[in-house]
Amino acid sequence: MQIQVIIRILGILLMIFSLAMLPPIFVAWNFGDGGGLAFFSAFAVSLFLGLGLYLPRKNARGELRTRDGFLVVILFWSVLSFMGALPLYLGDIPNFGFSDAIFESFSGLTTTGATVISGLDNLPHSILFYRQQLQWMGGMGIIVLAVAVLPMLGIGGMQLYRAETPGPVKDAKLTPRIAGTAKALWYIYFGLTVVCALSYWGAGMSLFDAISHSFSTIAIGGFSTHDASIGWFESTDIELICSFFMLISGVNFSLHFVAVRRLNLDSYFSDTEFKVYTSILFAVTLMAIFVLVIHQQYDFSEALVKSIFHVISIGTTAGFTTTDFSSWPIFLPMLLLFISFVGGCAGSTGGGMKVIRILLLFKQGSREIKRLIHPNAIFKMRIGSTAIPEKIVEAVWGFFSAYVVLFFIFMLILMADGQDQVTAFSAVAACMNNLGPGLGDVAANYSGVSDLSKWVLSLAMLFGRLEIFTLLVLFSPDFWRS
Repeated sequence: MQIQVIIRILGILLMIFSLAMLPPIFVAWNFGDGGGLAFFSAFAVSLFLGLGLYLPRKNARGELRTRDGFLVVILFWSVLSFMGALPLYLGDIPNFGFSDAIFESFSGLTTTGATVISGLDNLPHSILFYRQQLQWMGGMGIIVLAVAVLPMLGIGGMQLYRAETPGPVKDAKLTPRIAGTAKALWYIYFGLTVVCALSYWGAGMSLFDAISHSFSTIAIGGFSTHDASIGWFESTDIELICSFFMLISGVNFSLHFVAVRRLNLDSYFSDTEFKVYTSILFAVTLMAIFVLVIHQQYDFSEALVKSIFHVISIGTTAGFTTTDFSSWPIFLPMLLLFISFVGGCAGSTGGGMKVIRILLLFKQGSREIKRLIHPNAIFKMRIGSTAIPEKIVEAVWGFFSAYVVLFFIFMLILMADGQDQVTAFSAVAACMNNLGPGLGDVAANYSGVSDLSKWVLSLAMLFGRLEIFTLLVLFSPDFWRS
């Protein structure tokens, strides 16, 4: 294992991350909110720590292997989350401890959107902007951004990309060089963010709110600058704009790349995962409208808008809200929570287990039923016209098994820590699926849970963001053998 090379890379990445403290300093200066000192201190610590790791090893060279890439990703996300918590801890947030800062940082960078902060409307603009910026950086993955830079420093990037990119198939590249892939994804990501911000601004948001919410919308993060989230604006136009951009951000970004390159939409309608993704959201939206109208929660037009918004928001694991959906007829909150397990498409900024995995699990179940009827027949699993290799099917089953085991371990720890069943179940689901809002005592925020639960849920967020095995591989003795 290339330990010196790994530490050198970590130092470079920390120095890059230190630059994230500069925009909030400008925001603090612009609004005169007095929050600049906390961010300058965090900038200095991150920069000098990165330099301290890099300079003694600046001449370290070596070819990264796959397990080296896994270790860089895990170390970076862990160290970055701790460093990301520093300005929050030093900032002017009432009743905010170290565990709260760690939880908020993990939640931002993993695009979970769970928060322990109440009174967002009274916080300094610099802190509000920083929270949104954390989600934007974490949305596509800081590692993918770094992959576009590292080749210029003599560092290969494919191992990092494979370790961090979500989805069951991790070897596909959109362009011949991984740097080109990362740049292409970031151009699309940045372009969508700009269009989203302009749309929000045109619909009546202030420029600050428009930029801030575009960050968390395209990242499918769910952080807001207001306690009432998107509901604070009381605008149907803003809800529909948010719904649209959440929907397209939950789509595999490689489809956006192909659509832009070919200047047509055929790539979407020929993709099986996209069709399943939109079908699930459409079907659940119809059910939500029906239930809300039958229970006279809203009239039809309002039920239509609320259903579209919340089904897309929860289904893509964004976690924005315009009302307390946990108070809806109990069938709906549970249904919405369960579709967050499906989440977005592979290769999107969404969380959950991903649509393609759920589709493969369904097809595998159907194949097993056919085998019971025709035990000697050979059934090949296909997605569209593409035959799926058995190793991918096995990997999906392994992922699902590991997910279920970890889910119950986390849930039992929370229950042992004093949480009731609904709160424990929904909190773990919301954090592992990178969703954010839960039910029970965590419907509004997570300030009421203990420090132990916050650390456990932070770990659950990281497992969800890195898709279980990237982190779980550290516990294998074979990983550490030279």
